Amino acid sequence: MKSALLVVDVQNGVFGSAQPPYQSEAVIRNINALVEYANAHSLKTVLIQHQIPGMLEPESPAWQLYSGLTAAKQGITVRKQTPDSFFGTDLAERLAQEGVEHLIVCGYSTEFCIDRTVFSAASRGYKVTLADDAHTTHDKPHLDARTIIAHHSFTLSKHPNIELTATAALVAEQKPA
Repeated sequence: MKSALLVVDVQNGVFGSAQPPYQSEAVIRNINALVEYANAHSLKTVLIQHQIPGMLEPESPAWQLYSGLTAAKQGITVRKQTPDSFFGTDLAERLAQEGVEHLIVCGYSTEFCIDRTVFSAASRGYKVTLADDAHTTHDKPHLDARTIIAHHSFTLSKHPNIELTATAALVAEQKPA
């Protein structure tokens, strides 16, 4: 089964901001480990960038990929305007061209872009591995980030096509098919 890595919304305006997300340094280390794993195993890495008027304007410094992100050797970029990385984009077509059936997902924002992208992928028939320690969010008025992450990881793991795996376990595995 051919795999690809989706790196969702790891942008300067999020991780390089004055108020970075919960455990951002550890999350970036884990995301970089996943990118290095993808590079070492010649996996396609899809770098997804969210566009938000007035916040993550296309081509602005905030919209650019986070400066601390490891470069993907086989990277492609996808621009999106909604939390679901498949909606209104050519992501599904690009994955189909590559013959991808399995997605490893990491990035930002757990309760929006990660949740919607992971669920959408699984519902489209992809096998999805959510790197449980490589996605994050910010505290919200009603819940702290730690609780949001735990809740979404738990609910997503109940889908039959979604599994949660720690980054260390993923990168320790043999080369994927």
